[in-house]
Amino acid sequence: MNVIGLITEENIIWAARIHSASWKESHKEICSEPFLERHTVDSQIQYIQKEISRGKKFYMLTDGEPVGIISVDVNLIENLYVLPEQQRKGYGTSLLRWAVSRCSGIPTLWILSTNTAARCLYEKEGFRLTGKIHPLSETLTELEMAMHTAKRRILL
Repeated sequence: MNVIGLITEENIIWAARIHSASWKESHKEICSEPFLERHTVDSQIQYIQKEISRGKKFYMLTDGEPVGIISVDVNLIENLYVLPEQQRKGYGTSLLRWAVSRCSGIPTLWILSTNTAARCLYEKEGFRLTGKIHPLSETLTELEMAMHTAKRRILL
């Protein structure tokens, strides 16, 4: 049975393990090996703690064991990560839909321009590109997506 709960100091290590493994997998084609290796479980614990101290709420999906995480800050959805071996089983969709239900306004998120799998998921769930771009390098950008209001009404 899928359960989504708040990440606390008691379970943050599981969230950090998910974040570290999934982040490395999703960035392996665009980041150097030394940069990937800096994203350890310990560094991800620190990252999550810092983000929580800034007001973000992090949640973890468990299905017998922890499989995915997500964060929500008002209407901004971030940190959607599912363990690589658990992907393509509907966990990302469940987390995304759950996060959307926590937003009071129009849900938004940012994706790497190279992450076509994530973009397909978000578009399938009613998100559309807004045209806002955040350059990260000469060849890599983040793209903002916002949920189409008609799709959100159907989900809620």
